[in-house]
Amino acid sequence: MFRTALRNVFAHKARLAMTVLAVCLGVAFVSGTLVFADSSAAAYRAAASQNFAGIAVSVTPKDPPPGTAVDEHSPALDDALVRKLAGVPGVAAVRPTADGSAVLNAADGTPLRADKAWANLGAAYVPGKGGKDSRYPLAEGHAPRDGKELAVDSGTASAGHLRIGDMVTVATDGPVMKKRLVGIVTTKDTRVTAGGTLVLFDKASAQRLFASPGHYTGIDVSAADGTGQSELSRRVEDVLPADRAQATTGSAQADQEATNVDTMTRGYRKMPMIFAGVSLFIGSFLVVNTFTMLVSRRTREIALLRAIGAGRRQMVRSVLLEALLIGLTASAAGFLLGLGIAAVLPDVLSTTGDTLPDGPLVIGARPVLAALGVGVGVTVLAAWLPARGAAGIAPIEALRAAEQPPSAARSRRRGLAGLALLVIGAGLLVSLTGAEDASEENLRSAMLGCTVLLFAMIVLSPLLAAPVIRLAGRLTGRFGVIGRLARENALRDPRRTAATAATLMISTALVAGLAVIGNSTGQALDRQAAAGLGADYVIGTRTPTTGIDKATVRRVADAPGVRTAAAVSDSTLFVGGRVREISGVDPRAAAATMELDFVSGSLDDLGPGRIALSSTLAREQGVGVGGKLTASMGRSQKTGTYTVVGVYRDNPTAHDALGARSEVRHNSFRPGSVQRILVRTDDGATSRTQDRLRTAVGDSPLLKVQDREELVREAAGAVGNLLTLMYGLLAIGVVISALGIVNTLAMSVTERTREIGVLRAIGMDRSGVRRMIRLEAVTVAAFGTLLGLVGGVFGAWAVGALANGAMEGYTLSVPWGTLALVCLASLVIGALAAALPARRAAALSPLEAVAEA
Repeated sequence: MFRTALRNVFAHKARLAMTVLAVCLGVAFVSGTLVFADSSAAAYRAAASQNFAGIAVSVTPKDPPPGTAVDEHSPALDDALVRKLAGVPGVAAVRPTADGSAVLNAADGTPLRADKAWANLGAAYVPGKGGKDSRYPLAEGHAPRDGKELAVDSGTASAGHLRIGDMVTVATDGPVMKKRLVGIVTTKDTRVTAGGTLVLFDKASAQRLFASPGHYTGIDVSAADGTGQSELSRRVEDVLPADRAQATTGSAQADQEATNVDTMTRGYRKMPMIFAGVSLFIGSFLVVNTFTMLVSRRTREIALLRAIGAGRRQMVRSVLLEALLIGLTASAAGFLLGLGIAAVLPDVLSTTGDTLPDGPLVIGARPVLAALGVGVGVTVLAAWLPARGAAGIAPIEALRAAEQPPSAARSRRRGLAGLALLVIGAGLLVSLTGAEDASEENLRSAMLGCTVLLFAMIVLSPLLAAPVIRLAGRLTGRFGVIGRLARENALRDPRRTAATAATLMISTALVAGLAVIGNSTGQALDRQAAAGLGADYVIGTRTPTTGIDKATVRRVADAPGVRTAAAVSDSTLFVGGRVREISGVDPRAAAATMELDFVSGSLDDLGPGRIALSSTLAREQGVGVGGKLTASMGRSQKTGTYTVVGVYRDNPTAHDALGARSEVRHNSFRPGSVQRILVRTDDGATSRTQDRLRTAVGDSPLLKVQDREELVREAAGAVGNLLTLMYGLLAIGVVISALGIVNTLAMSVTERTREIGVLRAIGMDRSGVRRMIRLEAVTVAAFGTLLGLVGGVFGAWAVGALANGAMEGYTLSVPWGTLALVCLASLVIGALAAALPARRAAALSPLEAVAEA
C-alpha cells in the first residue's frame, strides 16, 4: 500500500504541483509571519540594548501625588543631584538628559512625520569628554551651541530634504521657533529608527523647553567595572529624594522601550496572518476537491485492491499517506517561501513615516513546527473525508464504469442540514438589525452568523448548482452546441462543480461584503466629518496633549478675512464608567461656528458646573434638562455634580458634551490650553484665506488647518486605506480559486479523453474544444460569483446594523460599480484559468483519444 501511495502521488506531477502550491501559500504566510515577528522583536531588543549601552541606571522624576498643585511639587533632577550621584560608589559617569517631544517642518514647509507624537523626539545635546555627546555621534556639521541652532538625525534630514545651514521651523508646544540646522547626527533610538524624528537643542534650550531652567528630565548613570546594575540601582536609590525621583536599571529601560515600540507596530505582524488564514481556509477546499476527484477517478483501482484483500483501514491509510506526502512537500516549500516573505516584509510594510527595524532572520522552533502543523494538518484533514469515501467502496464497484450519483436520501440530508445552517446563520444576522451599538457581544454574534451562513452556502451549493447553471446556460446556449456541451459538463457532477466554485464563492463573498460595508461607512464618515460644523475652517492640534497658545488664537482672530474665531478647549469626561469627550466653548462663539440642534434647553445658562449633553449621552445616563450628572473631568480625580442645561442632537463637532471653556480649559490635558479654533470667514473657504491662516499659526507643524473638504478626505482616507489593504489580502484567495479551477478542469479533461476524441472525430475543431472548456470554466466561475455576491451583500446588510447603531448617519449603500467589476474579474479569472486545460484538450489526437481505454 505504501508503494501504491507513492506511485499515485508521482503519477500526476502537474496535479501534485498545483495542490502543493495551494497549501504552500498558506504555510508560507504562517511561517513567514512568525519568522518576521521573531526577527522584528529581536531587532527591536537589539536596537534598544544598543541605545542603552553603557547605562546601568536611569533616574527619572516621580509624578506628584493626585491633587498636588504644580507649584507645590519642586523638581529634584538638577545639577546638585548630578554631582551627588557622581560621588556614589561604583558610578563611572553621570549624564543628565532633557528630553521631550518636538515636531518640525520639512524643507518644503509641510509637517514632517507629525502624526507620530510618540516618536517625535526632542533632546539636549550633552557634550562629554572631548566636547562630544557619545549618544548622538556627529555625522556632519557641529553641535548646537545656543538657542538659535539645532541638529537632527540623518533619517530626519533625508526624509525632510534638510541640509546644513537651512532655517528649520520647529515646535514643542505652543508657538513655533525658527532655528538654523548646524549638525546631523546618528542614533540607534528605536523610536527614531522606526520612523520618528529627532531634534537636538543645546542644553539650556532643552531644559527650558522640556523641564525648567537648571533642571533635567532624567539622569543616566554608568557603572564602574565590577559593579552590577541591580547593586548600583540600590545605591542610587539611597541618595534620591524618595518622593520626587526613582531609579530604574538600564536593562529594564531597554526592555520597556522595546516593548513600547513593539506595541506601536504590532499591527504590522497581524496583517500577514490574515493572508495565512484566508489562503489556508480557501486552499483546504482545493485539497478536498482534489482528493475527492482522485478517489472518484480511482474507483475501479480501489475496488480491485479491495477485491484482492485490501481492508478499509488500509485504503484510508493509503489516501491519508498521499495527503501526508503532499503536506510534507508543501510544508518544506512553504517554509522556504516564508523565509523570503519574512525577508521582504520590513520593506513592504515600511513607509516614509513607519520604518521597521533591520536585522538578521531569527528562525526558531515555533515557525518550523507551525509550518509542519499547518501544512500537514490542513492537507490530512482535508483528505480525511475522501479517504472515508474510499474506504467505503465495495469490490462490486469495479464492475461499474461510471460514478454513481449520491442517493436521494443523502441529498435530502444535505439539503436539510444546509437549510438548518441557513436559518441559524440568517436568524443570527437578522436579529442584529435592531442593535443599538457595536458591543462585543453583538460583534461576536455577527461573526458567528456570517460563519454559519458561509458554511450553509457551502453545504447547499451542490444542490443549487443544477438550477443556477441551467439558468446561466441560457447565455452559454447562444454559443450553440459548444455552449450546451459546456453547460452539461458543468452539470455532470454538481458536487465537483460546487467544490470548485466554493473557493471563488468565499473570495467573492468577502470582497463584496467588505465593499458594501466600506462604501457605506465611507459615505457616513463623509457626512459626519463636517457635520455640525458652521465654520469654514478648523485649526486643531494633532494630539490632545498639546495646545494652541493665546498669541496664536489672537493672530488667527486678527487675520484678514476672519469674521469669527472661536477657541475650543477639549478634554475628557468620565461618566458611567466610560470616557467621553467634552468641548469647552463660549456660548456666543459656539452658536456662530457650530450647527447645534437642541432637543431641549440651550447654551444660554452654560457655565461652571453646568453642561449640555448630546442626545446619545443624555439617553444613556437617563438625564434631561435640569437633571444632575455625576462625572469627573480631565486629569482631575475629583468627581463633581453637573447640572444639565441643554440636550442637542449628536454633533461630531461639539463631541459628547459642551461645557464652559474656562472650566474645561482648566481640566484639559494641558491646563489653560486650547485644542481647536473654529474659523468663519467673510469669503468662505478659499486658498488665499487658508494661506493667511497658515501664516497666522506660523506654519506650525503641530497644527492642522483644514476646510470641510479636507476633513472629509481625512475621514475617508482611513477607510480607503483599510479597504485597499483587505482587497490585497483577499487577492491570495483569488489566486487559489484560479488554481482550483485549473486543477478541476485538468482532471476533467483527463476523465473525458475518450469523449473529446469522439467530438474531434465527428468534426469539432481545436478552437471549438478550447471554447467549450473555457465556457465550462466561465460557467463554474459565474456560479461561484453569484452565490458569493448574494451571501456577501446579505451579510453586509445585516452586519451594517451594528455600524448604524454605532455610527450616526450610517445607511446601506451598495457600490454597484465595484460589484460589477468583481463579477467581470471573476469571469475573466475563470477564462484565464481554463487556458492550459483548454490547450491540453485541443492538443489530443482524435484516434489516440478514442482508442484509450
